Amino acid sequence: MANTVTADEIREQFSQAMSAMYQQEVPQYAALLELVADVNLAVLENNPRLHEQLANAGELSRLNVERHGAIRVGTGEELAMLRRIFAIMGMYPVSYYDLSQAGVPVHATAFRPTDDAALARNPFRLFTSLLRIDLIENAALRENAAVILARRDIFTPRCRALVALHEQTGAFSESEGREFVREALETFRWHRHATVDAQTYQALHREHRLIADVVCFPGCHINHLTPRTLDIDRVQALMPEYGIEPKMLIEGPPRRDVPILLRQTSFKALDEPVLFADDSRGTHTARFGEIEQRGVALTPKGRALYDTLLAEAGTGSSNLYHQQHLGDIFKSFPDSELFLRRRELAWFRYRLTPAGEAHRHAFSPGADPQPLIERGWLVAQPITYEDFLPVSAAGIFQSNLGGEAQARSTGSASRAAFEDALGCAVLDEFALYQQAEDRSKRRCGLL
Repeated sequence: MANTVTADEIREQFSQAMSAMYQQEVPQYAALLELVADVNLAVLENNPRLHEQLANAGELSRLNVERHGAIRVGTGEELAMLRRIFAIMGMYPVSYYDLSQAGVPVHATAFRPTDDAALARNPFRLFTSLLRIDLIENAALRENAAVILARRDIFTPRCRALVALHEQTGAFSESEGREFVREALETFRWHRHATVDAQTYQALHREHRLIADVVCFPGCHINHLTPRTLDIDRVQALMPEYGIEPKMLIEGPPRRDVPILLRQTSFKALDEPVLFADDSRGTHTARFGEIEQRGVALTPKGRALYDTLLAEAGTGSSNLYHQQHLGDIFKSFPDSELFLRRRELAWFRYRLTPAGEAHRHAFSPGADPQPLIERGWLVAQPITYEDFLPVSAAGIFQSNLGGEAQARSTGSASRAAFEDALGCAVLDEFALYQQAEDRSKRRCGLL
């Protein structure tokens, strides 16, 4: 097929189209993008070393195009179809998240690129939750929700046809790629017309606001998009000046010299007008704007230390107190790249300097990278965390669902059921980071 379009190009077109659509639907998101761009520019102007580090690591070019989104679906068939759609964009399911343990009746995965080149081109990712319909306690309501979900189709007929075509031929022409992006985007568009009457909506809403959001509308509307900032504390402080009301707490680890994992905040969810199937009017609250600051990915050892310290810190009553308390608790977590490497707490990507290329004969499998780094022959760059933190995700969801936890006794996690619905196993994020580090070591002769 002449002039075929790549998965990276389709993903880039789709993420740009989704951002443009969301800015139209949620004008405050456009203001949020402006704020984040202003803060990032100020950080880079005032920190030339960080600017150089990001440029050398290939992070600078992708900073302003980076987005993550979040969607929620109601059935296994919807989830499986999304897997097929995202595969065309070079996005694959990574990790399993059981948010029901935090009182949110969903489990999830994140569809994202997995190889170095695709991530460098465009790291767009979508956190995709599947409703745990079994957690609706009222049997009649649970059955009614299943019936409502079974009679909707959130994908256009042409989108389904294009997915089948790509699976048959293995490629799209440029025009087919553009049409695919347009058709796929319709699945994520906001519809103010609910598919249920007001009484059904209220019954599901009382069970859990998120259940009403998933069940009562004709599509899996995007409920937030997330630009990446280099200083989330500054964004949080400035949001009111841009007419944006922030959530109370920044989720995740504290501010550090070497950022780790993921910090997140958001503006409060909007009350949006809804027309119900019985022609009555009301409002629905679900969609909001989120901001993220990403740091280095942690090894299983580093993640275990993080989880322990986060549990010890608990949750504060104000952001100022919470961040100060977090900072005190996390003093036992090394805050230098050297010690993160030495203690094998984080993942790094290695590359040879020009001097290192001239001394390649001195590199051998299993050699300690540190002396080579000190000689200026080798550079170690933190590998950016591309995934999500269940506790932080639950905190964001709850803060935009009226603040209630509405905890449930869920029993064991249902990963097997989720993967069965998905149609494949989710990938292991730790294995992906290990492979990225190993690839870089192999290129340098260290493996």
